Amino acid sequence: MQKSTFEVRRALERLREGLYDPLAVRLLTANRDELDAQVHADLKRLETGEPVHLCVSGPYGQGKSHTLTYLREYALAQGYVVSAINLDPREAPLHQFRQVYRALLDNMTFPVGVEPTSFADAWQSWAKTRLAASETDSEDDRQASEVLAACLPEAMPHPFKATMAGFALTTLHVPVGMRKLRQYRDYRPTAFPVTLLRMLMGETVPVANLRPALKYRQVSFYRQASLTLRGETPFFLMIETLAQLLQQMGYKGWVLLFDEAEAIIQVRSTLRARAYRNLNDLLSPTLTPSAIYPVFAFTPDFFQKIREEDYDLPYFDEDYASAWRDLSIYPLRSLSRAAWQDLSETLIGLHAEAYQWTADREHLRTLLDDRLRSLPLQDTRVTLKGLIDELDQVQQEALFAS
Repeated sequence: MQKSTFEVRRALERLREGLYDPLAVRLLTANRDELDAQVHADLKRLETGEPVHLCVSGPYGQGKSHTLTYLREYALAQGYVVSAINLDPREAPLHQFRQVYRALLDNMTFPVGVEPTSFADAWQSWAKTRLAASETDSEDDRQASEVLAACLPEAMPHPFKATMAGFALTTLHVPVGMRKLRQYRDYRPTAFPVTLLRMLMGETVPVANLRPALKYRQVSFYRQASLTLRGETPFFLMIETLAQLLQQMGYKGWVLLFDEAEAIIQVRSTLRARAYRNLNDLLSPTLTPSAIYPVFAFTPDFFQKIREEDYDLPYFDEDYASAWRDLSIYPLRSLSRAAWQDLSETLIGLHAEAYQWTADREHLRTLLDDRLRSLPLQDTRVTLKGLIDELDQVQQEALFAS
């Protein structure tokens, strides 16, 4: 793998701060073969339309975030679109799924080498290509909206389907002199793209604002059903249908990475009940074929809490301890001393490359092995930081000695 000195140095600097860098993740992931085999098998099943999921389980500090970052890079390299978010209640609480939907779209990443930087850009570009490839009269916007409607998954909620069609169409031109007429009092061409983008991204948009945007974008079918979004179901359906659409657009699917998913047990019981319901919907997609691969990072506390819940309380829909008995779980295990010694060897090479110094590998192996005896090996972040600090000290001593 080609890597620059700058990239290696940045990776080490981020590890010092307890952060994960994509390069560091690729170079320092242990048990990679086992994890690759699990994810490869899951994605093969997803390619056939079978619903799949994965729960990464491990205590705090054992590398769950590291693992999700590794999976992010793995999925992108395989041609999947990836969204990685944190389910901390202060960021994207699972009991408020509209916020989760917004976070997933805001944090959407496309495979390396792909131009779009957001889903809105990707959709707009692809829709224009489809319209150009069709035999649609460029002057007939009604026909164009019907072509776009046919491209969108049938199960997509109507308000979103109309919004996406409108987002890819042009605004009807009304001469300046006519805009003062009563029939055009709602004509605000500069506001329409913003309104449609806000709607697509899950923000609350009054129907009174959405309707004119669709009318003047000449979405022929927007009156066929209500434009009101009720409850959280439309956002689940939108995630599933967007994943199907991404496959039509040439991507393999949509990988959803949820860090700190155990945070859902930290809220009061009524909110936990809603969060469990939403989690269950993500684990069991309703549409076939499925095109989403949700991956959750949990601590063991989450599974313990699931077993202890009083499911006789009226706000729990079902006994989730029983419903989730067969979850696909990838347990993180503490690395052995031998595994840490292998990682230490890699770190020595990276440090020497990053800071352009001649490392005495034999001496450093002994030094880092001694350092490992005093580090909490079960805490990946702290151990990596401790090893890098040790290398820093040796490098600085060598620098001053010269």
